[in-house]
Amino acid sequence: MPFSPDSSTTGGTVTGLTSPTYTLVSDQAPAVNAKQWAVSALGGTQGSASANSVSKPFTASFYKPAVPRALPAANPLTGLRGSVPNNQYKLIIRKGGYSEAGTPCTAIARLTVDIPAGMDAYNPDEVRALVSFLVGILNEESADFADTLLTGVL
Repeated sequence: MPFSPDSSTTGGTVTGLTSPTYTLVSDQAPAVNAKQWAVSALGGTQGSASANSVSKPFTASFYKPAVPRALPAANPLTGLRGSVPNNQYKLIIRKGGYSEAGTPCTAIARLTVDIPAGMDAYNPDEVRALVSFLVGILNEESADFADTLLTGVL
């Protein structure tokens, strides 16, 4: 199934937020090889956090490779292959806010995943394990991750 977040997404556990939920609507992506969603409403208790607006964006964009790469052909004499290229996928989250009274700014989180060409077909369970572990770590560590971004302590 392709990357397609539910219209209502439950947020991870983060200190200061109570039962956070996010209502997503489809949005116009900035590139043809991407899909984008905007957070149209917040649920739970989220303090002064706000939904998407022109001046304070709250979006998620998912990019696939513009030109997918394939495994290079083997050298007919040696049977060896050149270096294996990667197909790069990106998830970019944008959240607008203020850096001081009345000064708008946008925080950006970028997750880039490089999958070696051919691994998707030859060893798909390894790709599944990569994603499962990534999501699990982010879910398990969401509060600590937020605290590190706020305090700088790792």
